[in-house]
Amino acid sequence: MRKLGIDYGDSRVGIAISDSLGITAQGLETIHHNGNDKIVLKRLEELFNEYEIDTIVIGMPINMNGTKTDRVEVTQKFIHKLKCKFGKKIPIAPIDERLTTVAAHKTMNFLDVNKKKKKNIVDTISAVYILEIYMNKMKNELKGSIW
Repeated sequence: MRKLGIDYGDSRVGIAISDSLGITAQGLETIHHNGNDKIVLKRLEELFNEYEIDTIVIGMPINMNGTKTDRVEVTQKFIHKLKCKFGKKIPIAPIDERLTTVAAHKTMNFLDVNKKKKKNIVDTISAVYILEIYMNKMKNELKGSIW
């Protein structure tokens, strides 16, 4: 079973997926939707039919001081749509996404990614970081429960 990471934005949604063992996260794609969530939900349904996904992990845009940004409400509305469409079958895990976009830009700069390509892949890379944060959290909780 795989985990699906989502970096939800106004016009683009980054998608990442774990390997079947839940060890690594890979960028899958960026969905360009220009504010139309139906496009995102349709593509997610296609991905759920293609992959065995057992958890949706979505980044919550929290300020550095821990307060909610304006985007939190927008993201929560999208999570509600996810729950209405998939929630009964697939659990949804919101995760603090602070600094994931910053990390994505640092990664692209390190890799010397062309400026024009950055806009198309930053959300996907952010989704990878969101998914990795969740997977590491789950591993740490598992370690803690063993000892």
